[in-house]
Amino acid sequence: MAEAYVQVTTTTDSRQEAAEIARSAVTGRLAAAAQLVGPIASTYWWEGEIESAEEWMVVFKTTAERFEALAAQITEQHSYDTPEIIATPVVAGSGDYLAWVREQTTI
Repeated sequence: MAEAYVQVTTTTDSRQEAAEIARSAVTGRLAAAAQLVGPIASTYWWEGEIESAEEWMVVFKTTAERFEALAAQITEQHSYDTPEIIATPVVAGSGDYLAWVREQTTI
């Protein structure tokens, strides 16, 4: 069976928090890489109201096997009550890059 890879995203309210979560995930080999994107403008429902906020997105590159541990760490470190944690399957990619992701997330 072919290895499964995912790209995981979360958002935070500050660049500092995004960077801390990214570094922690990569240091712990839960992700091979993490990219910060932002600031971004977000609009969403929260507690019955429409909210708008400036946020920072973190995009993690990892394996499907490491997703649950990564999600747990994001949840533990995150300041939001209900952080966005979404995994999108990688349906195709550079063989060399995906092999690198596998190597970097293997403990």
